[in-house]
Order: sequence, then structure tokens, then C-alpha cells
Amino acid sequence: MYDLVIRSARVLAPDASAPGFAPAAVAITDGVVRAIEPWDAALETVVDITLPAGQVLQPGIVDSHVHVNEPGRTDWEGFASATLAAAAGGVTTIVDMPLNSIPPTTTVAALELKRQAAAPQATVNVGFWGGAIPANLGSLEPLHDAGVFGFKAFLSPSGVDEFPHLSPAELEAAATEIAGFGGLLVVHAEDPAVLESSQNSGGSHYRDFMASRPDAAEDAAISRVIDVVRRTGVRAHILHLSSAQVLPRLAAARAEGLPITVETCPHYLSFAAESIADGATAFKCCPPIRGEGNRDLLWQGLADGVIDLIASDHSPATRELKLGHGGDFGLAWGGISGLQLSLPAVWTAARARGVALEQVLHWMAGATAGFVGVPAGRIAVGAAADLVAFAPDEAFTVNVDTLRHKNRVSAFDGATLFGRVHTTWLAGDVVYALDGDASGPPVASARPPAGRLLSAR
Repeated sequence: MYDLVIRSARVLAPDASAPGFAPAAVAITDGVVRAIEPWDAALETVVDITLPAGQVLQPGIVDSHVHVNEPGRTDWEGFASATLAAAAGGVTTIVDMPLNSIPPTTTVAALELKRQAAAPQATVNVGFWGGAIPANLGSLEPLHDAGVFGFKAFLSPSGVDEFPHLSPAELEAAATEIAGFGGLLVVHAEDPAVLESSQNSGGSHYRDFMASRPDAAEDAAISRVIDVVRRTGVRAHILHLSSAQVLPRLAAARAEGLPITVETCPHYLSFAAESIADGATAFKCCPPIRGEGNRDLLWQGLADGVIDLIASDHSPATRELKLGHGGDFGLAWGGISGLQLSLPAVWTAARARGVALEQVLHWMAGATAGFVGVPAGRIAVGAAADLVAFAPDEAFTVNVDTLRHKNRVSAFDGATLFGRVHTTWLAGDVVYALDGDASGPPVASARPPAGRLLSAR
């Protein structure tokens, strides 16, 4: 007797002989997938759900790059609102960045504050990155032992005073230390000298903002990271790659055998500078959204395997910080609120390019889960039943007033996207249902339908 059986004509299950979607029935007990059977198999179960035509059953998205901001800046975003938005977007696991909370996650005590804040509020599973800043170099291993998934470092000013960037010498020291205990270094890679030399007076012209953070800033910083990896052997990950000009350099580093992985983000794959209006500060992020040709090359980088995964870099702020400066890109907060929309945004762009949904799910679920080392992002016997009923051909128009993010601001507002999340299950429990349309009640389980706090150790 199973707790729950979900049937669909299209289920994404691991099968090396025939990868992709196939009819199946997924049987779940105690929050774990216990069997994957033919879709019309006779199975004894408490609840039996058959997804309507047009909905696929897929693994929950694993978003490895989310700024929740609690404690300290909970008016920007908090664990309650962020994880509700995640569930509504088909995301069942997030990994929280060490900033922009106060305090940042740069000590074990700060990590415990994060966990205390998240534990009673999380709708989906939550893990945590630690931070590497000048003040905590030499004492990173206790954070590693406490279960952070790795250490984020900035090579240029982060935008918040409590999280300063690392100098070249400090980056080397951090890499050496992290390599010593087998940790992971994740890097915001923009070069401060290039940024300083590219400064302008700001204003409302998007092209002026883009010129203030040129491709050369990413190129110089990523070159420095590659050199540090070569000298220290540290595992390193390039966050939110914007500039496709760096792809040949990264491909060469990978061919050399250096342990470097790379991500890009939904906004870099969806938007292009040519379409961003002057004063449209909802589109401001750092590094910036670049031109159409650059966007095409990022998609090619994914296809070629130089870019490993896609994560949202959900970086929210209040409406005043984002939109309250009269359209001045120099003054507006830099960050895109995209957690709830990351899956449909990427799928919409991929669909237009003839990229299969199973490939999108690899980049956003399987690859991200493998990157952070969590047993998620797949439908398999023995895996947690973190599942999503997704309608890939269903279109909708984004209305920020319906989003679950705390501040209803998004660069995707007004966009028509394909792919609607109908139901999200976390360990077999319904944590989101579109208009209550899950065809069965939530399944009783040994624990409430709340997210778990994840640890890397």
C-alpha cells in the first residue's frame, strides 16, 4: 500500500537506454519514490492522481543561487516569501547566498542565525553558502564543518559594506585555505580595476550602464580565477556568467583539466540589451545583460558544455531601491527577482530555439543538484518525491502582483511565457497547487509539509 501514486503520460525518469519522457506511474511512501511502474499499473494506494493531458511530471528544480536576505534585510526578501515563490515556480531546493543578510554568513554563529530564521518558515528545502571576506580568512574550515556548501567571494565591491571583496592576494589565500580542506570556492568575477576605469556618470541610458561594466571586467577576473585554480588546485565555480567573450578561455581551462564549473542565469538567456528601454532599472544586474549576439553565444556555451548549469541569482530589493531613482541605472539596486519565474523563462527561450525540456531540466535540476551535492533533481527509486506537474505548452502573461516574492518587482513583468507549474510536491506533500487544482488531497506524512534544512556534511 503506497501513500500516493502520480500517473502521467510524460514522466521524466532516469533511463540511460531511452532518456526523456515516457508514460509511468510514480509510487511514493513516506516521502520517497518506492517504485516507477507502467502508467496504467494496478497499484494499491491511499491517493491516486492522474495528471491531465498536457502536464508532465518532472523533478523539482534545484536553484543553487538565491539571495533570501533574512535576517537583517527581510524587507527585501525573507524565507517565508522566497520559499513560497520557489514552490510556485516548481523549485523544491534553494541554496541561500551569504549576503545580503545582516550578519552575512561568514561565521558559524551567523549560519546558526540563518538556520533559526529558515527552519520554521521554509516551504522548500534550504541549504546555505558561506562567505569568504578579508576578516574571516584563516577561519573558514569551521563553517565548512558546520555544513555550508562552499564559499562565495567577490573580486570587486559587492554593493554592501558588510561583505567586502577580496584582493588578488586575499583570493589566493582563500583558495589555498579552501583547497586544504576540500571545499568549493564560488566567485563573483568582475575585475575592480576595469570597473574603476570604466566608470561613467550613470543616468538613464542602458548602454551607458552596460559600458560601465564591460566584458573586459569579467575576462580579467575569470583569468585571475583560472590562474589561482591552476596554482592551488581549489575547486572553483564562476557565478552568473554574462560575457560570452570569456567562453573560449573557460573551455581551454576545462580542457586543461582544471576543476572549474560555470553557471549562467535566466535573465541573460531571455533578454538582450537592444530591447531594454532607457530608465528600465528593473533590468539592472551585475554583470549586466548584454547584446543579442552575446545571448546566442551563451546558449551555444550551454550546448557545448562549457556552461554547466542555470541558476536564478534571485536578488530582490524593495521597490524604492529598485525603481525609486528616476530611472538612474547608477543609483538603482542591481539584481533580478526571478526565482518564481526561472523555469518558465528558461523554457520559453529554449522552446523557441528547439531545445528539449529534458535538457532544460538537466541544466536546472540534475546539474545543479550534482554541483552542490544534494540527492535531488531526478525521479528515481529511493529519491525524495520532490516533484512538479508542469504544463510546458501552456502560456501565461506575467503579472508582478500575482508573484509570491515579497516585493512585486520583476524584469519579466508583462512577458508572455510558456510553461505553467500546476502542482509542486515536496517529499510527497503538496506545497503548491495552482488554483487548488491538484487532483487529490495532500498526503499525510510523518512530518509536516515543510522544507528541510540541508547540510553539505
